[in-house]
Amino acid sequence: MSSKKITVDLVIPVFNEDGVIEHTHKRICDVVDSLAYDFHFIYVDDGSNDGTVATLRKIADADPRVILLQLSRNFGHQAALTAGMDASRSDIAITLDGDGQHPPEMISQMLNLIAQGYDIVQTQRMDEAQPASFKKWTSGLFYRLINIISGTQVLPGAADFRALTRPALDALKAMPEYHRFLRGMVSWIGFSMVILPYQPEERISGVSKYSLNKMIRLAMDAVFSFSLVPLYVGLSLGGILLCLALVEMLYVLSFWITGQTSNLAPGWSSLMFVILIVGGMLMALLGFIGIYVGYIFQEVKRRPIYLIKGEKKNE
Repeated sequence: MSSKKITVDLVIPVFNEDGVIEHTHKRICDVVDSLAYDFHFIYVDDGSNDGTVATLRKIADADPRVILLQLSRNFGHQAALTAGMDASRSDIAITLDGDGQHPPEMISQMLNLIAQGYDIVQTQRMDEAQPASFKKWTSGLFYRLINIISGTQVLPGAADFRALTRPALDALKAMPEYHRFLRGMVSWIGFSMVILPYQPEERISGVSKYSLNKMIRLAMDAVFSFSLVPLYVGLSLGGILLCLALVEMLYVLSFWITGQTSNLAPGWSSLMFVILIVGGMLMALLGFIGIYVGYIFQEVKRRPIYLIKGEKKNE
């Protein structure tokens, strides 16, 4: 197959990026127009409430390669990426953000690695030069935790800036779960992968849309979708408490056997302490179980991951 016949879809989720997306599109075009591939742009508007949709329609009118998918509301970054990948029909799909932090100049490197036989080119943020921050510290802690408790190893610093061949993309699309952590899902499918480091760039304008609440929700989706360790932790703590209760029972029996029952003083404070510990452990375990049951409940309802309100493409 000639390289000119290879088609590439660029999947770009956007949310309130008016004033940014035009610059991003021009920058991407400056890169891909010189490459010997047939490119298409799939922009997924994730419920923007500014002028993003109008700007994207203007871009689509000027560039026949552009497809615009408008979601009915803000479903989240992972859902928007899923919508774009579901719409992809090309040989290769490349996902990147529309805020300018994923350098499009790396697209040629990604395609060269795909041409060498890799199914997935996964980029990895290398931002050691940046000063320590709460987000950077919690991100490192999260990756260490998920790699300890999960059977699926997730690359620290992995970004949703990656290239996938058609077989890898089809395998990813065969995973329809509602709570999505694509970085873990991409690792789980097991296709041949190569890591491509990159330095994240500054946003063109605006602020990050990933609030602390969204980061916590993504971390919860990762932990509870890829690991049963929280349940095992509760079970282990229960076993430890049972062993401690057995030791306490033997200790008390020893006083009865030796006839030293007078030394058994009423232990109201120690009893309350044990009750509080056991009660706290039970509540924690029930909380873990409740979260898993909630996830199961949301899965069995089989609601769609996203809903498309409008679509614009140039035939």
